[in-house]
Amino acid sequence: MSGNSGGPWGGGGNRGGGGRGSGGGQGPGGQGPQIPEIDDLVKKGQQQLKVLMGGGRGGKRGGGGDGPGLSGRGVLLGVAGLAVLWLFASFYTVKPEERSVELLFGQEYRIGQPGLNFAPWPVVRAEKVQVTTERVSEVGTGRGALDSGLMLTRDEAVVDIEFQVVWNVADPARYLFNLADPHETVRAVSESAMRDIIARSELSPILNRDRGAIAADLRQAAQGTLESYESGINIIRINFDKADPPREVIDSFREVQAARQERDRLERQADAYANRVLAAARGEAAQIQEEAEGYRAQVVNVAEGEASRFLAVWNEYVNAPEVTRRRMYLETMEQVLGEMDLTILDNVIGDNGTGVLPYLPLDQLRGVRAESPRGNGQ
Repeated sequence: MSGNSGGPWGGGGNRGGGGRGSGGGQGPGGQGPQIPEIDDLVKKGQQQLKVLMGGGRGGKRGGGGDGPGLSGRGVLLGVAGLAVLWLFASFYTVKPEERSVELLFGQEYRIGQPGLNFAPWPVVRAEKVQVTTERVSEVGTGRGALDSGLMLTRDEAVVDIEFQVVWNVADPARYLFNLADPHETVRAVSESAMRDIIARSELSPILNRDRGAIAADLRQAAQGTLESYESGINIIRINFDKADPPREVIDSFREVQAARQERDRLERQADAYANRVLAAARGEAAQIQEEAEGYRAQVVNVAEGEASRFLAVWNEYVNAPEVTRRRMYLETMEQVLGEMDLTILDNVIGDNGTGVLPYLPLDQLRGVRAESPRGNGQ
């Protein structure tokens, strides 16, 4: 369109009109620089694009007007640039401590291994996950509103528990898709398992000697629960940091522990004394029993011997009553008078008719003669 000299802004305009909408009119009173038209700007941009793409002025194929054109070389350069950009977006690198989950239209496609991997963009997208890094979930630190760490034991005592769960990612695909908050899930599962274990245990073993066993049971229970969730998480170890009575009753608890230790000491002393006395009593009873057995055997043997002797004498008496009777008489008199210093003469008549035979103590004389040399030697 053309402009005239009688516009609302005064003097005549450039080609294309002098109105405000055309952008080519002068200022009021015909003063000021002219503003270039939009069409001119668009044409200049098209010409610069043609130069960059390798084209020039000329008519369209099969037409006679001027217009932009692209050569074959420009098309190839454009396609090559797009191909380079696509390859740059499709190749990615996975570090040794990582694994990647490739998603085909949002669904799991495969697991990328460390090194250079290819995922054709935008059809396949890759999500990287740290798998060897040790992650820590803490329980009982008091950092959360519900994370107090106070748990109830089987003997109705309260214990303050603090521990750490160290874990990593075993299955990156399950880790990405099955858990909304992995840290909170591990913390909740571990705390629930620990409360169950503490509820089945007594206070003293928890505080003294059973921490290692409790940590092993906790790892097994928590791992089983996480596997049932298909979480793709592997628990490496449990750091059992603290198991103490609550701060409010720590002094009373120490007094109770001291009293229990004293009770245990007295019980051990009583057991030692009881064992010593019981052993002595058992030994004495065994000795008395052995002596009774010996006395019984002796009496039985003597009785059996006397009975055998009596039977033997009786048999001899039956065979020769007179001889046996006389022998028994002599043996009895020998037992009765054997220790006496007396000589009895039976039916002996001496020279004086008194029946007494003069007796010369030859044995005593021999004894005096045997002692006399000793006396002379003194």
